[in-house]
Amino acid sequence: MVRLALVLAAWLAGGAAHAVDDPYPWIAAAYLVKRDGVVLWAGQPDAKLPPASLAKLMTALIALERGKLDEPVTVGRGVLQATGTRIGLKPGEKLSAGDLLTATVVRSANDACRALADHIGGKSFVHTMNQRAAVLGLTSTRFADPCGHDRDGQYTTATDLTLLAEQVMRHDEYLRLARLERATIRTLDGRSFALRNTNALLGRYPGVIGLKTGYTEGAGNCLVALAERDGVRVLAVLLNAPNRWWNAVGLLDRAFAAAR
Repeated sequence: MVRLALVLAAWLAGGAAHAVDDPYPWIAAAYLVKRDGVVLWAGQPDAKLPPASLAKLMTALIALERGKLDEPVTVGRGVLQATGTRIGLKPGEKLSAGDLLTATVVRSANDACRALADHIGGKSFVHTMNQRAAVLGLTSTRFADPCGHDRDGQYTTATDLTLLAEQVMRHDEYLRLARLERATIRTLDGRSFALRNTNALLGRYPGVIGLKTGYTEGAGNCLVALAERDGVRVLAVLLNAPNRWWNAVGLLDRAFAAAR
């Protein structure tokens, strides 16, 4: 009887610990929330899931680490294969690498992302993404497309995306771009593109910085949200979250409230 009581107590304790770890199991297939680098809550953080356009975090990181953002880029024919969100780039047009990065971060434009990736690494760019992931210790991530289109064998986790986001956050230029509600870029001969950020939290949630949105049919609605108030930073990663905006706001609110 005593032994049964001890077993029951241990089971209840385990259940309670799980509830603390994952208090919101309904909000997403996987999520993770950090405040100032410390994990607050997580649900299925190591589940391997499609990243959608959150893959662009790695593309942007490689571009930022490479530098040369003033370098002119001639748009290749690969942009004709880009689907989903596009700005309408044409093969042969020339833009700076920095403007392509802006369109990739702000508008999540797949044609701009493709042009940037092709310019930096061509067909080997995905290999470069996976090499960089290995160096960062993203052991449960494999990229198969620089822009996040659904591809066989492409996956990541909320844990790995948090690590990737924290690496990207070291770059002030990325944070500057992620904050922009609107931006304009131009080809070198003057054709302009007006960009509107895909992040619905910008201008609506106090302290929001970014970082990246994503959606594909296979991945569902995805989001990496970063916000800062009074020196406190909260980072939330959500994968396949049907109500990502409301859920992100709720997670951010609770994380900031817990810091008081």
